[in-house]
Amino acid sequence: MKWIACFIFLFANVCFASRIIPMRWVSCNGHQGQVIGKVIADDTMYGLLLTPHLYGLPSGIHGIHVHVMPSCSNYARAAGGHLDPVHTGLHRGPYNGGGHLGDLPVLIVDKSGRATLPILAPRLKLSLVEGHSLVINGGSDNYAENVGKQPGSNVRIACGLIPWY
Repeated sequence: MKWIACFIFLFANVCFASRIIPMRWVSCNGHQGQVIGKVIADDTMYGLLLTPHLYGLPSGIHGIHVHVMPSCSNYARAAGGHLDPVHTGLHRGPYNGGGHLGDLPVLIVDKSGRATLPILAPRLKLSLVEGHSLVINGGSDNYAENVGKQPGSNVRIACGLIPWY
């Protein structure tokens, strides 16, 4: 009986553990960019909570997305498109059930270049994002269907791989 309780305790801790996503500036050769901090991902009853601990970023509002491929090479272009497991093809933001899942609420960076304000993605959970990448854009995100109409949204400035556990 004791071993069952131990197994359940260990299983619960592994399954519900936080994921630490190390974030780096993007570069042409993968993860060789400078470390800019980390993002901690946790499941909550309200969705996926992403808590950034980032520094050295340009101040302002930035788009941040979960991308399909677990790669940050070639200026994070190897990360592919936004996570869209049901193939909606629609960029509608984190609160619209008709769009893809990779859209996250914006990342807010203060005047000193730090991002610490948590982001809640209500349609996501850890099991959906493990093994993918997290990408920060140079500009903001207005969740327009036409991504090209978003200033700076096509410039990927930072990237990290979301680990499996």
